[in-house]
Amino acid sequence: FKGNEHTAFGTAMHYVCENMFDQSNDLSTIFQNKFLEELTLLKQDSVPLNKKLIEAMRSQGENMLSYILPALKKTFSSFEVVSIEEDLYIPIEDKLHFKGFIDLVLKVGDTYHIIDWKTCSWGWDARKKADKVINYQLTLYKFFWAKKHDIPLEQVETHFGLLKRTAKKNNTEIFRVTS
Repeated sequence: FKGNEHTAFGTAMHYVCENMFDQSNDLSTIFQNKFLEELTLLKQDSVPLNKKLIEAMRSQGENMLSYILPALKKTFSSFEVVSIEEDLYIPIEDKLHFKGFIDLVLKVGDTYHIIDWKTCSWGWDARKKADKVINYQLTLYKFFWAKKHDIPLEQVETHFGLLKRTAKKNNTEIFRVTS
């Protein structure tokens, strides 16, 4: 798998989310530079690129930048950032490990909130939001993150953060996934 414009966009937006809490960062520059870096790698791999789509994505990405942090504040009001892009490498049994990367962990009171960012065009319908296979990722993250930090499972909640490229409003949606 070599990727495409959509994977380049997703990687750039994830990178923005990793860097958005440092107020000295210019998120626009971070997004544009990372997107260009990912597109350059695709070009080096001889992946055909759609210039019209790329220009639309540049504009759409810029538009989304101002919605991400306010969506977190609206959803969680007052929170503490526990970790960003935390890696999990937890033994399951002899020579077998669970490996994953958690995009964001916040703490509100005694509750920890695991957030996984997903880029998409307009959003997810109810069927996709309820899809068990998609939600298993967060269930596994919850279980192994809690194990890693010796936190009771009932103190951990999971969420998807949708970064919607073509949405007319609510460009960032954070919704809880029961696990």
